[in-house]
Amino acid sequence: MAEEYSKTKGVNVEIYYSNDTVAAHMATKYSANDPYTISMVDAKDVYSLAEEHAADLSNEKWVANTDYAISVGGKVVGFPVCVEARGVIYNAEAIEAVTGKEFKPEEYKTLDAFQGLLDELVAGGMETPTGIMKEDWSLGAHFLCEVYEEQPDVEAYISALHAGTADLANNPKWTAKMDTFDALKKYNYAAGSPVAAEREVTEQKLAEGEIAFMFGGNWDWSVINAYEYSEKMGMMPVPQNTDDGANEKLVGGGSKYMFIDSSENTSDEQRQAAKDFLNWIVFEADGNAFLTEQCALVPAFSNVNAEALDPLSASVKKYADEGKLIDNYNYFPDDHLSKCGASFQKYLADQIDRAGFAAEIEEYWKNTTPVEH
Repeated sequence: MAEEYSKTKGVNVEIYYSNDTVAAHMATKYSANDPYTISMVDAKDVYSLAEEHAADLSNEKWVANTDYAISVGGKVVGFPVCVEARGVIYNAEAIEAVTGKEFKPEEYKTLDAFQGLLDELVAGGMETPTGIMKEDWSLGAHFLCEVYEEQPDVEAYISALHAGTADLANNPKWTAKMDTFDALKKYNYAAGSPVAAEREVTEQKLAEGEIAFMFGGNWDWSVINAYEYSEKMGMMPVPQNTDDGANEKLVGGGSKYMFIDSSENTSDEQRQAAKDFLNWIVFEADGNAFLTEQCALVPAFSNVNAEALDPLSASVKKYADEGKLIDNYNYFPDDHLSKCGASFQKYLADQIDRAGFAAEIEEYWKNTTPVEH
């Protein structure tokens, strides 16, 4: 699209990508006085970089069209690329083929009800109704994070973990979430070697109805759509035995943010071209189509037509429109994903029990520095 945009608009756009952590990569660029004109990063990176490096976008027209922009120091600095959310992805067609009745996800919001459905699917011939992605980002940055994000006071709980005063193993949310994870684990098609399961295989089995459920997010459509997928798919909240209402909501919000460099290394002309690019995404038909149709992303802007969304993104938009999203926590240390994800992989592989897993998470938080915000 950069190539096409360059031709159409007469503005030279080059795209760069790095496998380094955002903090390390951006530090290198800034120390070399060679910043990007636009950087696409996570929300936490906007909070840490904006004061020194981000241009004020408060007066941009698109600000009035979104609830997801990031402000720092009273100025709008972060442009939300899309809305993403996490939950359990389901293949309704596969479920209905076994049960013979319409699948209504709201009927399975408790673990007890969900467990009953899994047993019904097994009895009906779907031997292993679930799949689990073994990747550290799925386990450590997505499933585990919901244990924190669904606490009554997220900030207080993270502070307690860091102080070493939180008893994770006996926390009600930890118990509810891990009970559900154990159910997913019990019926996992790759239970014999769960950390060897390939993401593409799991998503293909879900797409084609060999399994019925997988924890994930609407980004998974980019893999699912490569296969002979069912159109009757969607996302539902993680079932759990709780009365806090969390089992009626997805977890998510604005995802990936762009900010524009404010330094003298970027010219006013470049900054204006960058602002024009953001306006193209929000206000021009081909920019809208790029976002929703080609990238299959849920728009973070109220004016963008989203009728062409894929089934997972349509689910996310429905929950977002109804105000049924639990906010992402955007301040995890950079190594939370890899270290806690590795602990979660050990639990998935039965190399540690639940108490051992909780102890490793507690140990991580006692020995890290929470992100200032």
